[in-house]
Amino acid sequence: MFGLTRANLRHLGRVFRLGARPAVAVYESLGTDFFLAPAPGWLNLGWWEGEGSEEEAARAPERLVELLADPLPRGAHILDVANGLGAQDPVIARVAAPKRLVVVNLTEFQLRAGRERLASAGAAPVVGDAVRLPFADDSFDGLICVEAAFHFPSRAAFFEEARRVLRPGGVLSMSDVTIERQPRSVRDAWAGLVQLRVWGMRRSQLASAKEVARLIEAAGFTDVRVERCGDRTIDPALRLSRGRLASAPAATRAEILGARVGIRGIEHLRARGIVDYAVLRARVTGGATRALFGR
Repeated sequence: MFGLTRANLRHLGRVFRLGARPAVAVYESLGTDFFLAPAPGWLNLGWWEGEGSEEEAARAPERLVELLADPLPRGAHILDVANGLGAQDPVIARVAAPKRLVVVNLTEFQLRAGRERLASAGAAPVVGDAVRLPFADDSFDGLICVEAAFHFPSRAAFFEEARRVLRPGGVLSMSDVTIERQPRSVRDAWAGLVQLRVWGMRRSQLASAKEVARLIEAAGFTDVRVERCGDRTIDPALRLSRGRLASAPAATRAEILGARVGIRGIEHLRARGIVDYAVLRARVTGGATRALFGR
């Protein structure tokens, strides 16, 4: 059997007609046990010390969240935007020891799937949109967003909302997938178009690391720091995925075919210097500050 589920078919439909909020269809299609996820419950690429081995796969996505949670103020009110399947929230709770942890996700399916993880983290789940956060002004001391902003219909609107809900001295800590230059060949353009359609994105959602930093500053943040780090994130995750595809994975033919096409495309975009990954940190002016940005 080719093995297409109803969620897969909805995902394929969005490849040809994006409609509103295609990211919901994408992540419902991936489900809760995507065979190329580094570890069960995780969907981020991870922060790797090695080349992308199975031995490190369980630790890498947790390490990325630790890195992003570290600048958050301790014992404070923290908002996690687009929290995936909830695996990251116990890590945020352990690192930042928040007085209050709220998670917001447009995909109700993911909140339901992660309810046990959220409960263990003491996190309050909210169905909501990153570009229209359902919270009052000055509600939080820290906001974390792990590898999700490239899905938002407008980064500028998200950063304006982040600035609105953060108190003076509040901290924004996030990671993002970036596009560092334009395609220069037909193959570049085709590989990029395939990735856009598969991940339910439009060209307007593409931005370089410098452009993302500029949008953060334009929203009113200061002390904006950016680090490009595709060699610690994308490249090892691609090697892990290649290894899994070579070892007869327990997946449907459709999943294997789709994964092969996707991996080839991303490898091409990486080799051509088009796709990268960025970690960004910033704060709101005012309030007490600490050494948030040295690593």
